[in-house]
Amino acid sequence: MNDFSLAPELERDCVFISDWPLCRVLLMNDQQYPWFILVPRVVGATEFTDLSLEQQSMYWQESMSMSRLLQETFHPDKLNIAALGNMVPQLHIHHVVRYKSDIAWPAPVWGKFPALPYSAAEIERIKTLMK
Repeated sequence: MNDFSLAPELERDCVFISDWPLCRVLLMNDQQYPWFILVPRVVGATEFTDLSLEQQSMYWQESMSMSRLLQETFHPDKLNIAALGNMVPQLHIHHVVRYKSDIAWPAPVWGKFPALPYSAAEIERIKTLMK
């Protein structure tokens, strides 16, 4: 994992939260939705099939761990989980906390409204919550 680097779009749009055994955990820098992204630290991975069977299992386990953590921490009305990759080919899974009261509900969050970045203090608060 030494040569791993994030896609420029993820680097630009996200905040580093932590590294799990397989994945880099990112926070989309948009305070309108708690939105986390898991990126396996595997060079060149663009599809699940680019991961070994062990990595695929670990990726699934880390996604389920993220889902449970978000449900326990944020108590969403719905948790949206998606791996699209049309705009950013690097393999990554979105975990978006949704509330019936959020500004985009029930539509998808992508491109619906301009992002509202987090303050430094709010990022630190979320990092603490996610530990």
